[in-house]
Amino acid sequence: MKNKQPWLFSAIMNVVLMGIWGAFIEIPEKNGFPATLGYVVWAITMIPAAIFALKLQNWKIQFDRRSILFGMSVGLLGSIGQLALFFVLRIIPAYLVFPVIALTPLVTILLAILFLKENTRPIGWMGIALAIIAIILLSYQPPGNESVTGYLWLVLSAIPLLTWGIQGFIMRWANETSTAESIFFWMMVSAVALSPIAIYMTDFSQPINWGFDGPYLAAIIQILNSIGALFLVYAFRYGKAIVVSPLTTALAPVLTVVISLIFYRVIPHPIIITGIALAIFSALFMAMGDTQPVEKPKEKTDEA
Repeated sequence: MKNKQPWLFSAIMNVVLMGIWGAFIEIPEKNGFPATLGYVVWAITMIPAAIFALKLQNWKIQFDRRSILFGMSVGLLGSIGQLALFFVLRIIPAYLVFPVIALTPLVTILLAILFLKENTRPIGWMGIALAIIAIILLSYQPPGNESVTGYLWLVLSAIPLLTWGIQGFIMRWANETSTAESIFFWMMVSAVALSPIAIYMTDFSQPINWGFDGPYLAAIIQILNSIGALFLVYAFRYGKAIVVSPLTTALAPVLTVVISLIFYRVIPHPIIITGIALAIFSALFMAMGDTQPVEKPKEKTDEA
């Protein structure tokens, strides 16, 4: 039987891959491999994923102005979020950062409602309300927590929250007229284009770990992100932003938190546990707000 909701498989794969990626992204830097070079490795891992996507599309790339603008915008927003995430993970562990990023769907959903005229049922709005409560609980820090100093990490965490939220909206908008493969190709181009800036920002006067647990481990971890991003493009192509966004950008951080807590052998405060539970329910409620898939957009056939 033909899958009537092709977005669902892509959304689930994105959650699994991005959830695992988020839990281990900080390890290479802790091993002495700079976050800026970690970005370069991520950009490189986008290339094989883009090649695979183009092969599925018979090597057809859209070069019209709209496709390039949308694809590059999605890629630049994602890249800016990546760079900010790398830096915030230098001062705060993943299990504290990713719950904040879990609020990303609210940005995407609000924009989808305002500009794409998507809507949700009351249960969807209940999920949005729960997400706001969840993020407050997840950001709670017990007195005497020495791992958190100041609020700079919250400001830095807000950068990927906003950029990835806007990215999700533009990705869904772009899929109205562009093929998923072309969108991802231009995402890759923009990510690679910013690599020289990341290299310039690297302090080469400091020791750099060039061993396996440095760039090579980073590549293994970052390829999860690249493949997950490709699945995200497909999810937004076939599903409504108001449904796909909470399932991906909310549940993936929750999975990251769970894996990270297990990895660090940390037992969270009951308030944080409550926040994790609410985040899961909020994502499910937002998805239940409208579970009907959108009609597949017409494919473009512009060849490279």
